[in-house]
Amino acid sequence: MRTELIRIGNSRGVRIPKPLIEQCGLGNTVELRVQNDCLVISPERRPRQGWEEAFRAAGSAMNDERLLETAAPNEFDHKEWKW
Repeated sequence: MRTELIRIGNSRGVRIPKPLIEQCGLGNTVELRVQNDCLVISPERRPRQGWEEAFRAAGSAMNDERLLETAAPNEFDHKEWKW
């Protein structure tokens, strides 16, 4: 789709058609960033959005082994580490 930049005070803006806003899930606030010389407009994301679902999908940690307990000592442990 091709559109013109419109003047808004000292800035310029773009009118985004309603079907595109709905398709992208844009709300009243968006995030703007430049990526590979392109302007990317994306829905605003809350801090830690989606973390709860990701933790649930990862499953229970009850049977997880502690990594440090299973790692063999290395040269640093033998020569340089002091309590």
